[in-house]
Amino acid sequence: MDVRRFLRALLSPFVFLRDLYQARSLIVSLAINDLKTRFVGSYLGMVWTFIQPLTIIAIYWLVFQQGFRTVTPANTNGVPYVVWLVSGMVPWFFFTEGMTAATNSLMEYSFLVKQMVFRVSILPIIKIISAFFVHLVFLGILFVLSAMYGIAPSWIHLQLIYYSLCTFFLCTAVSYFTSAISLFFRDMVQIVNLVVQVGFWATPIVWSPMILPTTWLPRVVKLNPLYYIIEGYRDCFVYQQWIYERPTNLIYFWVVVLVLLSLGIFVFRKMRPHFADVL
Repeated sequence: MDVRRFLRALLSPFVFLRDLYQARSLIVSLAINDLKTRFVGSYLGMVWTFIQPLTIIAIYWLVFQQGFRTVTPANTNGVPYVVWLVSGMVPWFFFTEGMTAATNSLMEYSFLVKQMVFRVSILPIIKIISAFFVHLVFLGILFVLSAMYGIAPSWIHLQLIYYSLCTFFLCTAVSYFTSAISLFFRDMVQIVNLVVQVGFWATPIVWSPMILPTTWLPRVVKLNPLYYIIEGYRDCFVYQQWIYERPTNLIYFWVVVLVLLSLGIFVFRKMRPHFADVL
């Protein structure tokens, strides 16, 4: 019996992918509808989705580059600080927006959760796909910004497809756990918001690990799976490195994601029969 449970847990991410593929049409249509209804009644509509992130980017660029006169981190191939900064913040926005929205998805769509015939497991995915649509616009802005500084699109930018998938699966793995727990422990939403704020400064987005005073601290920073994603985006726009050039980081990242995804799916399925009782 224990062997069966172990095998079931081991295969759960692959079963999840199969179910996700089977419900792809429903997920995309609901994600588009979620994006449309998010700003119903607002004059600027979806523009608000981009105003806050762009404002944050402008503030950090002014503070670190213009105010503190921060020197562009070493080994950036002469790429300006603003490109280095934005290429790190774009995946961060995708991850945090997707995770925070997915954490609250079961409570937001409580009327669907109470319907036993509805596949509740797709609700967190709907929020993440909705965040991905916004992410595509930010990628377009990043390409325009890079072109302004003479960085032309090339084959290496195709890696963004892979790193976007990395962000999607990491976000999904975490949000399956947090969304299920949030129904029984309502403070989880606030905890996630706090972790996001701390995580921004703990992740090398506006700073480089090379500034750390000891040799072991950068190794600790690299244990954060978001480090792999952010460096991957910068590989496309700054460092010009291919995926296979970081094999150790690649293996470590996917091991972490598979473990987190297996745990998230296990917790979600375990608590699924009790969702309607607490809503």
